[in-house]
Amino acid sequence: METTDLELVERARGGDDDAFRLLVERHSRGIYRTAYRITSNSADADDVVQETFLRAYRSLHTYDGRASFTTWAHRIAVNCALDLLDSRKRREARHDSSDDLSELVSQDASPERVVLGAQMQRAIAAALQAMSGNERTAFVLRHFEGVPLEEIGAILGIKTNATKNTIFRAVTKLRERLQPFTGSAS
Repeated sequence: METTDLELVERARGGDDDAFRLLVERHSRGIYRTAYRITSNSADADDVVQETFLRAYRSLHTYDGRASFTTWAHRIAVNCALDLLDSRKRREARHDSSDDLSELVSQDASPERVVLGAQMQRAIAAALQAMSGNERTAFVLRHFEGVPLEEIGAILGIKTNATKNTIFRAVTKLRERLQPFTGSAS
């Protein structure tokens, strides 16, 4: 029988480093995906994962089990990712993520398809960058990770209706940016 996250948290609180390592192994892939979608950069996503688990370890005493460990850890990850983006905006000009997205293009695609795919990836990245932190996070969690609305609301600290509105605004912004590719009116 698999040990629950809550049991692992309790063991980690008692000083069992292996228990915390199991939590990291169990949740790091999902947190990485979320961090990558928010930051659009694999190195930044790695940093976010590391910072997330460092903060989680230091804050284990505050985890009360009302939300799932996944929700709690994702909320920390979202905060870390948004902190990283905010600090970058203060330090330098806007980040161009087109190079980071090139790894997503298939090597078997036709040249025209590669160019169109790269253009669309840049448009998606630009649309995500134009969104507020909450919009970007809610969109990524819902449409890339398939997280339920209630859990997204818990991660962002907002009610379900506000979560729906946030996702709607994000989708609207994305549609506006992708209109040249779809040919439809906004």
